[in-house]
Amino acid sequence: MSLQLDARQRAMLEEMGVRLFWPQTIVAAPPTAPAALPSAAPVARAAPVQPQPQPQPQPQRAAPPAPARAPSTDTASLGWDELEGAVAAWAAERRRPAVFGAGDRRPDWLCVGDPPIEEEERQALPFAGEPGRLLDNMLAAVGASRQRGAYLANVTKSRLPQDRAQEEEELAQGLAFLRRQVELLQPRVLLAMGRFAVQGLLASGEPLGKLRGRVHEWHGVPVVVTYHPAYLLRNPADKAKAWADLCLAQSLLRGEG
Repeated sequence: MSLQLDARQRAMLEEMGVRLFWPQTIVAAPPTAPAALPSAAPVARAAPVQPQPQPQPQPQRAAPPAPARAPSTDTASLGWDELEGAVAAWAAERRRPAVFGAGDRRPDWLCVGDPPIEEEERQALPFAGEPGRLLDNMLAAVGASRQRGAYLANVTKSRLPQDRAQEEEELAQGLAFLRRQVELLQPRVLLAMGRFAVQGLLASGEPLGKLRGRVHEWHGVPVVVTYHPAYLLRNPADKAKAWADLCLAQSLLRGEG
């Protein structure tokens, strides 16, 4: 829209001091042709890469299982002090405290339990805690105690990591230590208490329940199989069976077996 003013209107605006600007005619420059783009150089196509045949993996043969090593300590000639030192050194190599054994060193009864658990490791004492108190009552019922007539030990001499099952080497070394203890103690009867103790001593995979009620033997010592006191605390109904096992062991002491 354009503003059209006559001479009179323009004179009035000039008197008011309003300056007027009139648009000038702008002549558009003729459009210039766009610069020609340089032509793209032809792209050389790479020759397709031929896949190289991959070598087929050779089947790996499983290495044969390493045989269980013989006990690292010759225990046959060790006395009590030397044996206890050997057990402590072996446990130190495993970075665990030793649980050597405790009780009367001229016993009628040798009670051998499963590998040590946390409380036994903490006290360095076989059958520690509540299971130990139950065992004390069981021994008292047959006229024995830790102080007189009974010696307590474990089938291995240190706690196993995460209380896992014992390995062959650990069992072999534990049995070597235990055998020397038997030679020094000369007990009249061995009470094997618990599944791991029973299977280790008798080298048998049979359930504990099937091994009860019979007299076995370990290096010339009669062995009676029974439940571990910790098991009896969880299964009090089986205490009657454990009492029958004690009676069987006591009959051996009396020469009735």
